[in-house]
Amino acid sequence: MKSEFKQIANGKAIARDIIPHLAFDEFTHEVLTIVGEGGKIVQYFAYADGSAVNLLAVLRTDKRLLAAGCDVPKNYPAFSAQYEPFHLFEREIAEQFGIRPEGHPWLKMVRYHANSRGVSDVFGNNYSQDIPGNYNYYSVEGRDIHEVAVGPVHAGVIEPGHFRFNCIGERVLHLEIQLGYQHRGVEDLLCNADVKRLPVITEGIAGDTAIGNSLCMAQAFEGLAYMRPDAGARIIRTIALELERIANHLGDLGALSGDVAFLPVANYCGRMRGDFLNMTLLLCGNRFGKGLVRPGGVCFPLTDENRKTITERINELKPQVEHVIGLLFSTHSVLSRFEKCGTVSRLDAEKLGLVGPAARACGISYDARRSFPSEHYRLLDINENVEFTGDVYARAKLRADEILQSISIIQSLLKNHIKTECVVRGSIHPAPSSLVVTINEAWRGELSHCVLTDAAGRILRYKIKDPSFHNWNGLAMALRDTGISDFPLNNKSFNLSYCGFDL
Repeated sequence: MKSEFKQIANGKAIARDIIPHLAFDEFTHEVLTIVGEGGKIVQYFAYADGSAVNLLAVLRTDKRLLAAGCDVPKNYPAFSAQYEPFHLFEREIAEQFGIRPEGHPWLKMVRYHANSRGVSDVFGNNYSQDIPGNYNYYSVEGRDIHEVAVGPVHAGVIEPGHFRFNCIGERVLHLEIQLGYQHRGVEDLLCNADVKRLPVITEGIAGDTAIGNSLCMAQAFEGLAYMRPDAGARIIRTIALELERIANHLGDLGALSGDVAFLPVANYCGRMRGDFLNMTLLLCGNRFGKGLVRPGGVCFPLTDENRKTITERINELKPQVEHVIGLLFSTHSVLSRFEKCGTVSRLDAEKLGLVGPAARACGISYDARRSFPSEHYRLLDINENVEFTGDVYARAKLRADEILQSISIIQSLLKNHIKTECVVRGSIHPAPSSLVVTINEAWRGELSHCVLTDAAGRILRYKIKDPSFHNWNGLAMALRDTGISDFPLNNKSFNLSYCGFDL
């Protein structure tokens, strides 16, 4: 049966009036049919258009993006009652617009902020007492049950997040994760800021994903302004995104090694992470890549001298990386801690909608670089990296494999002279009444930005979906029936983003 959803392309703007606007019953049927047949949620959110509030869903199948919208009905039956991946999206819609999805199994606040329509929803219902509001954490009853509360204030510079464990002895029965303590209003800021400020704002969404977010933003406005960066800029952007992947994965392997007291690898990974960050510094003058990516291309060329320097550094580091990875995964004391720790089954990963390395560690091969390639990835053969055990070992091994893959990608791109015309700051004129969706495989997984413009070309809605939005419940599932002392190890094996979630 033909879907009523409209197929769209990654990074290509489309007029909003082309996007099907369905009756809610038809919208519900189409959404649940697509997801029931294996489709996944890329974006699902509400937005105000004048006095109307609409829903928009962007779903993906194997290599297709599908979009459609509808009006918000007075009685909004929760999709989460049938398919779990909707549950956090629906909680966000409820919090932002005061619209309650009836039958939602676990409606709680997401980011501790008043809804976008004031204290009442669009139908006059006042939900301000509980969305947001006081919340009674889930509890397990029993004589020998006890709770352990961690956070929201953590030691060091880590951002706030609360973890509530229900335990019997040392065994975790349930972990509830509460985030949103540092809600910054990023999406509203992006809607109201001058277009020239958008790159700086998006680079600060999550510092460890500055390239990923700035790339999604740049591609969105290139689509809206019908711009296309030259081939050299696309190569430089690809190199930068892979350097970001390597640096973060190395940092994670080092953190995992530190948690099991294997200090040689922890120290080596910390040093090598700095080496790869310094390559990004050589690209643009900032270790995290800020200032590099802008709509239309890049702000810094990759000179032959810098290309040669980065090539020499990578050639020197590659055997060191291989040696450290070999040491880590051949040490029995490490494997005894990694293997069968924090296991998430493929079935649970599918039900929760996990993405990125967290999903690939469970046997789900999806990688946006293959399914929705952008930049220079269209010309690259990205191999499948997948593990099947779904435990700490699998999540660590995935990172190790992706580090070596990214090194090979960068080496191949550095072989020839890279010519680009650098972007000069200028005005961007987004197309009016348009929609664009961008997807990139950031180092944590599928990262997506969605932008809608009004009739004057102003930003009507800017929606950001960090991969952590899908994956935090994967961490909660990994702790089921696991010793509470293994929480730090599992937490680092996911290494999810607080600030990417606390928009």
